[in-house]
Amino acid sequence: MNYEEKPYSKAFIDFAKDKPEVLCISADLTGSCEIDKFRDQYPDRFFSMGMAEQNMISVCGGLALEGFKPFIHTFAVFLYRRAIDQIICSIAYSNRNVRLMGFLPGLTTPGGITHQAIEDIAVFRSIPNMTVLETGDATEVETVLETADSINGPVYVRVLRGNVIRLFNTPFKFNQIRKLSSGEDIAIISSGITTEEAMKAVKVLNDFGIKITSLHVSTLKPFNKKQLLEELKNIRSGIITVENHTIIGGLGSIVSEIIAEENINLPLIRLGLKDTFAHGASLKYLMNEYQINTMAIVKACEKLLDISTNIDNEDIDNVEINDMTVNSNPEDL
Repeated sequence: MNYEEKPYSKAFIDFAKDKPEVLCISADLTGSCEIDKFRDQYPDRFFSMGMAEQNMISVCGGLALEGFKPFIHTFAVFLYRRAIDQIICSIAYSNRNVRLMGFLPGLTTPGGITHQAIEDIAVFRSIPNMTVLETGDATEVETVLETADSINGPVYVRVLRGNVIRLFNTPFKFNQIRKLSSGEDIAIISSGITTEEAMKAVKVLNDFGIKITSLHVSTLKPFNKKQLLEELKNIRSGIITVENHTIIGGLGSIVSEIIAEENINLPLIRLGLKDTFAHGASLKYLMNEYQINTMAIVKACEKLLDISTNIDNEDIDNVEINDMTVNSNPEDL
């Protein structure tokens, strides 16, 4: 599988170079958020606010009022836990065009509870006027900037950093769900880093004749209810949601709200953190510990279908998805 090194770094420079109204804002994490090269190339449009997130948010609200487009860069957890009042009062209430680029979402950091943004989607989707986006691969990291810039009002984006896997060869499209596979047995709905795990699960389960509709969600608020309902029409045995987030208030909650409102009679299994904090460890370890990996998805499918596949970790480790780079066209749904 192809990986891209620091896709955000180049993408932000390419996106902003001819847009003088775009400002790059840092909260003392310039290198960690991959904007150091932008700082070096465009120092007049770069502002380091230090470890003062509350002040940074209020300043950016003022900059947006004057016609600038500030893109704030920091770890996701420091945005909403430290500055929620300023986000609501200085940005969301007045519907300002401020972009909140949140790095290290969920369990993608070994830093423990102080650095793991595990309830950010729940918080941000509850704020009026706020749009919530999540990147799932290098292509989405590279193309989410244009999408965020096109939205009127504040936008929160979960951004992947470092070496990021490339799953898709079509760009991020606002409020469009990617359909990755079709099948009538089970619907797997994933977001962010869990989509790679879902793709592996689909491939290994296909060998057992299990047919799965796999959907990747990158716009969490608003949510394309119409598309989801269309895809659930022919599902026979159940729905699985999997997310790098607590199951409270995130993707699992969104889907459960929709199927309850629409009286859809299908069992739902929500994979994610189950009302718990995580701890510091490698991403692979944490995804296994908190059951958001391929094996967890396989076990959920077995439960819904009341079968045993005897798939083990070795089977999963041998799954190759090099041939599964998805030329997904959201309009095909």
